Amino acid sequence: MTDGNWQQVAKADDIKPDEPIKVTCGTEEIALYHVDGEIYATHNICTHAYASLADGFQEGAEVECPLHEGRFNVKNGRALCAPITEDLKTYEVKVDNGAVFVKV
Repeated sequence: MTDGNWQQVAKADDIKPDEPIKVTCGTEEIALYHVDGEIYATHNICTHAYASLADGFQEGAEVECPLHEGRFNVKNGRALCAPITEDLKTYEVKVDNGAVFVKV
């Protein structure tokens, strides 16, 4: 279901704290994260090397790339340490009646 640029991508109950999931929205691979009761969305592919962040290690608001251990802040996409030098793209998220929507 779409509403303008908002696309339904998951159910909120499917996203557990510290267990990111990958969804596809059009041609975009997006990772969803549950942090302190809120859902956040970033591009799923690490900016350093081709690796799925949904396969990475999430602790709170940080996700670690499974390939080279670089970390990102999932709330704002900021690169936090080497070898990461480029921030991640982030997406607006809203939850409505238990459904997660991402603005693309």
